[in-house]
Amino acid sequence: MNEHLVRARAEIESGEESGTTWKENMNEQHILLIAGELGLPEHRIRAAVELLGEGATVPFIARYRKEATGSLDEMEIAAIRDRLAQLDALDKRRATVLKSLEEQEKLTEELRKAVLEAGSLSALEDLYLPFRPKRRTRATVARERGLEPLADLIFAQNDSTDPVAEAERFVDPDRQVVCADDALAGARDIVAERINENAGARARLRELFAGRGTTRARVVPGKEGEGIRYRDYYDWEEPVADAPSHRVLAVLRGEKEGFLTLHIAPLETEALSILESLFVRGDSPASRQVAAAAADGYKRLLAPSLETEARQLSKERADREAIRVFADNLRHLLMAPPLGARNVLAVDPGFRTGCKVVCLDPQGKLIHHETVYPHTGERASAKAAERLRDLVAGFGIEAVAIGNGTAGRETEAFVRGLGLPTAVQIIMVAESGASVYSASAVAREEFPDQDVTVRGSVSIGRRLTDPLAELVKIDPKAIGVGQYQHDVDQSELKKSLDDVVMSCVNAVGVEVNTASPQLLTYVSGLGPQLARSVVAHRDRNGPFRSRNELKKVARLGPKAFQQAAGFLRVRGSENPLDASAVHPESYHIVEAMARDLGCSVTDLMRDADLRKRIDPARYVTAHVGLPTLLDILSELAKPGRDPRATFESFSFAQGIEKPEDLRAGMKLPGIVTNVTAFGAFVDIGVHRDGLVHVSELSDCFVKDPRQVVRVQQRVTVTVLDVDLERGRISLSMKEGRPPGAESKKTKARGDRPVKNHSPEGAAHHGPTPPPAKGGRFNNPFEKAFKKA
Repeated sequence: MNEHLVRARAEIESGEESGTTWKENMNEQHILLIAGELGLPEHRIRAAVELLGEGATVPFIARYRKEATGSLDEMEIAAIRDRLAQLDALDKRRATVLKSLEEQEKLTEELRKAVLEAGSLSALEDLYLPFRPKRRTRATVARERGLEPLADLIFAQNDSTDPVAEAERFVDPDRQVVCADDALAGARDIVAERINENAGARARLRELFAGRGTTRARVVPGKEGEGIRYRDYYDWEEPVADAPSHRVLAVLRGEKEGFLTLHIAPLETEALSILESLFVRGDSPASRQVAAAAADGYKRLLAPSLETEARQLSKERADREAIRVFADNLRHLLMAPPLGARNVLAVDPGFRTGCKVVCLDPQGKLIHHETVYPHTGERASAKAAERLRDLVAGFGIEAVAIGNGTAGRETEAFVRGLGLPTAVQIIMVAESGASVYSASAVAREEFPDQDVTVRGSVSIGRRLTDPLAELVKIDPKAIGVGQYQHDVDQSELKKSLDDVVMSCVNAVGVEVNTASPQLLTYVSGLGPQLARSVVAHRDRNGPFRSRNELKKVARLGPKAFQQAAGFLRVRGSENPLDASAVHPESYHIVEAMARDLGCSVTDLMRDADLRKRIDPARYVTAHVGLPTLLDILSELAKPGRDPRATFESFSFAQGIEKPEDLRAGMKLPGIVTNVTAFGAFVDIGVHRDGLVHVSELSDCFVKDPRQVVRVQQRVTVTVLDVDLERGRISLSMKEGRPPGAESKKTKARGDRPVKNHSPEGAAHHGPTPPPAKGGRFNNPFEKAFKKA
């Protein structure tokens, strides 16, 4: 037992003696437990907990309260917040259990102590199980028939006890006990229920299920043809501790759709061995009755209950991993380099229906739209070419954004052939989610007089100039970077993705005078209502001239201002710090630095030599330490800096526009569009993403694809195989692979690329085949199983 847990339990006991309530001690216990789990000092955890309790957001604490928390980062603070919520939920259930036990007058001091020390929900429920109100059971009926004394005699397992002879004394036809066998059966039912309700036995078997349980999937008889997409799971089994997220979720979906059955269990002989070691003493006739009761109790009560727990915990673990993958992909997508403020011509391509063209100014405002038809004949093509050249010249277009959907590569080739000025960049843009945005209430509010085609084109153009500002308007699940996102816990998914969006928005900072309500919603301390109030104030009164003017926004009080101000930028303000990430509460520090150097704040921000003369140690106070001071100096060097990388233009291979153009052995440039547990999907410009299986990501062994690739990364891939019939493209990132060679590991595992790489696809990707049976297994599930 770690020292934090020992101290926490000591706190409980001392609190009981001193009269302190158990809830007050539990709050301290939570801090001690979290400190032990995260390996962090208690005072840092306590500071974070206090700040969170005061309503501070994760980005604000990480950025502006480093002295208090010892520079905890966002991931650590979020982990503290989430674990605290779990422990609070456990405490609420603990309070309910204690109240119920008190009302039943069953709360002994020993039981009370055990309840208070229960470190998990499963341990708490095990303690409560014997006292939980329940429906009539076989054991209940046996007790009503007066058989509990017989159960006591048998359970005592005295060598002198003759179960049959004792059972004869309980024969009572009026109570439906017509013979000794009836009496013994009822007594065994009582013993079986006692074994089922024994906390120690349940804990031991729970460990067995977690550590040595096997997940088994079988096809539902008669569904072999209809459920062919799940054929790799028709006869599949894998240790529950080793089954990866995507396979668990695939099997669960197959079960939900009625094609598969799923069971989780260890070897029955191992489970019975544990029960016999706990409850069976010797080999007397009474002991044999207890052994029979234990076997019945396991099959009828314990196994189904613990399998339900194991399934739930396996699903929770799979959900966490899938959500983690989704969140990581979303972060890289949102933080993709922006082109920046430019005059943009955006094209939503189409063949027969034409290409919808919009022109946007540097602030993303729609200034023109029309439709051209470059793919419907020579005359229409010539007219479209002339019209696009006129638009580029007339609106001073600096970049052309072309959606990568249907007709995208053909339209790109057409635009590249127009002979536009070399300064005009031509860029393919991923349009996933643009159609969702175009039909949304947000788009209707922005463009009430335009149809969905215009709105979609605007979205394509804006996500080139600033992907973060545009993508926050779209439900992340529609962007297409998730794995089984429709199968995981939706509330947990939303919380995680909201965290990512908020983290990205606040890391970049928001220009308050141009930001949309959707972007402002994710600024620390604001939210939807205050975001709308900020925009309404801006519309009524004109642009904000300083950060201080934010205090005039209706319902934006001191607390919200404190949380939000540092992340909002007011460019052109009289105070140059308003355009930086320096928080207003620290302005006096910068002013003191400038005063000590005999210069202005503006001079200090412009002159690196002046900043070199600053000794930050001189400005340390009881509330401001070196971490904040170093952040301030860094911000003065690059005020309002954008942490995103510099935009670099990218082009797909010319002449390779559809799967039919591909040949095994081709080396092509591509962009990673999605990273999953089994590999990475790469757009190579043929309207269908190819899959680089995890075994093909590197010449070295790769356990986690995210170690090698990320969403939006530019890569070079080799085509391994093209299956036109099933629409599958297999790629490799290995170096030195012979052209056309297929991975032996891929063949052995049976993993295949999936058909559908779209948000509407099989949530988001279809079932992923299992590995070959056998091989090495570790046990990452056991700890999670025990803690859950």
